[in-house]
Amino acid sequence: MSADVTIPISTLEVTFNYTKPSVKLMADRVVPVQALLEAFAPWHPALDDMEIIAKGKLTEQGVKFRIESQKASFFIGIASCKFVKDAANWPEADEILHLLQAALTALAAASDVEFGTRSSILSLHLQLKTVPFKDILRNFISPELLKLDTAPTTAMATVVRWPTYRVTLDGSAAIANGIFLQMEREFDADASFDEMKKTVHDDEVTLFRLLGVNEVEA
Repeated sequence: MSADVTIPISTLEVTFNYTKPSVKLMADRVVPVQALLEAFAPWHPALDDMEIIAKGKLTEQGVKFRIESQKASFFIGIASCKFVKDAANWPEADEILHLLQAALTALAAASDVEFGTRSSILSLHLQLKTVPFKDILRNFISPELLKLDTAPTTAMATVVRWPTYRVTLDGSAAIANGIFLQMEREFDADASFDEMKKTVHDDEVTLFRLLGVNEVEA
């Protein structure tokens, strides 16, 4: 029988690497910034929510737009751009992709940027209602490791990586009796939004089934 969980914290990150660094974006951001502000107009961005980042490595510098109405942000740098959506949920997926498509279209039209490989990271904090999180995570520990000590385990984490896929399972540091689940996917440059959406959704369904959990309303 599945254990009921709610998802009080969820974050989606989507990064688009450029096929080559855009040196122009280091010196002349006026046109791309204006184009992005106009592209974000339907979601009512505020000028005071725009941040110019001039510290850190060159690849970390750029301009970040916050779209508070969507609990989202969009960062443009010289080597990549990144979209971050807090409180991400599947009913809003099409709206998220609509906003993201508007941003990418505007950036491509207003700069010399060409998009290459892309990656997604979906991070979920699952709060269990009736089952201790340790009972679920313990199932993913090697029996040989469990035999090292007769005392009950107090913490456990699993990280598994394939060439284009990575899964992290851990106790949540943010919520009580919670599981932190993170799914990272890398996609080719020609992967469509629909393909990415389906892949990430299928990953979540598969892992929920593996964990033996079922999402319910908070």
